[in-house]
Amino acid sequence: GVKKNLPTTCTDRLDPTSCFFPQNLIANIKTPLFLLNAAYDAWQVQASLAPPTADPHGNWHDCKLNNERCSATQIQFLQGFRNEMLNAVKGFGTSKQNGLFINSCFAHCQSERQDTWFADDSPIINNKPVAIAVGDWYFDRASVKAIDCAYPCDTTCHNLVFKRTIG
Repeated sequence: GVKKNLPTTCTDRLDPTSCFFPQNLIANIKTPLFLLNAAYDAWQVQASLAPPTADPHGNWHDCKLNNERCSATQIQFLQGFRNEMLNAVKGFGTSKQNGLFINSCFAHCQSERQDTWFADDSPIINNKPVAIAVGDWYFDRASVKAIDCAYPCDTTCHNLVFKRTIG
């Protein structure tokens, strides 16, 4: 019964369940929107890309705990994940009203953590930390379409390191 609450521009062409996925819903949002996301979202890597059920032999275990322990093959897979996300937001990013800050960090929830949101050493793209980029977009001081280079190029990242996997 959720179909009635979703945009018909999506449900007319896709199953309603598919309209919950951002890549299918984002084009239907008319309100100005700012996407702040890590290209290598630590939670997604642990819970969605390589959960224990999909990795019964634990090949991803060390990589999920610390990105520096990822093999070249795993990094290549994660680069593909990044590229898919960038392709999914390509049309969204062309709108003048929308903003983007997608860094190449292994992180999650960068807007709620002081060290990643607005500290002296917050992650930076184009000489702007997260909070300044969002503020510039929100207050119409500048258009913000900040997409970082691929890992491991960004030395300003606060890559999350875990003691154990999520779940």
